[in-house]
Amino acid sequence: MSKISKQSTAPFNPFFGCAIMTIVACMGIGGIVWVVHVGRTMDREIGKFTVDHPVKPVAVKPDAAGVESLKGRLAAFAEAAKAGKPATIQLSVPELNSVAELAPDTGFGSFADIMAVKAIKAAEGVLVADVCLPLNKNPLEGGKRYAIGEATFKVELVKEVGPDIKIATLTIPGKEVNPDFMRLFSGFQLLSPYHKLEALKPVMQGVKAVKVTADGVELSTQP
Repeated sequence: MSKISKQSTAPFNPFFGCAIMTIVACMGIGGIVWVVHVGRTMDREIGKFTVDHPVKPVAVKPDAAGVESLKGRLAAFAEAAKAGKPATIQLSVPELNSVAELAPDTGFGSFADIMAVKAIKAAEGVLVADVCLPLNKNPLEGGKRYAIGEATFKVELVKEVGPDIKIATLTIPGKEVNPDFMRLFSGFQLLSPYHKLEALKPVMQGVKAVKVTADGVELSTQP
């Protein structure tokens, strides 16, 4: 089973870029100068491995009948999770991509537009996906830029919250991803918006175990 994360970390925001402004509010003039310098430096570094136009990853998904079957299994598991009854659901790579499409809108965009799971590394407890990650440009410039490549995502269980994923590695062909960017980005709980949706919150909290297997991801209502 994946280990339980007991301490909360930064919530997911695929368009993140406001953390520096929060720091500025808590610092004096000298601190502001330092933050602006660091912000500009990081902005330049991010610009080295991003592009201005998105390319949606191509995902392998079940056929129409498979999607309908998946919907039924998800509904049954959700009811069991809310009621605290024993239940387990196994999600294959194609089914994980369908779940991304079926997930409700949280206001942060669709996971189907930013990642397509293509493989599992069970021994490492990670998903491998093609990604198109949207990132803010600096506030003065505005707009978005995109990190397009391959990423691995660590699957974990957050205590009293539910299953989550965090980016572990990001590889972009022909470009070097800044290590400081990865240290920041790897702290984001990517499923955080779904934890806060009233319709999904009791379902997510009802998941007590998460396991990455050779066949996909297994969720269980039992520890």
